[in-house]
Amino acid sequence: MRLWTGRILTTLGVLFMVFDCVIKFTGAAPVVESMNRLGYAPEKAPIVGAIAAICLILYLIPRTAVVGAILLTGYFGGAMASQFRVGEPLFSFILFPTYIAALLWGGLYARDARVRQLL
Repeated sequence: MRLWTGRILTTLGVLFMVFDCVIKFTGAAPVVESMNRLGYAPEKAPIVGAIAAICLILYLIPRTAVVGAILLTGYFGGAMASQFRVGEPLFSFILFPTYIAALLWGGLYARDARVRQLL
């Protein structure tokens, strides 16, 4: 049961992150608007997407999953700081990266005995 719970939590978090990474390469209007609102040049979005994709790939490889989770936590921290800096709403914007991090860490905790031993 724990393994399947871990897989489901991981899948939900990974699906969101894949969408987030892919959309940053499209130049879609919501990406441009979001980058502008946060004070970043829209042409930097693919770089942000590539960084997130690298972290996600590390997370998906069992041997490097913990490193990937730590790097994604840093990525999410930057997202939270950016949202906080421009005064976005707390629960819907600022804390959203925390929700995704909880899915990814919860999934890793449920799937990986090494992580459970550490905690």
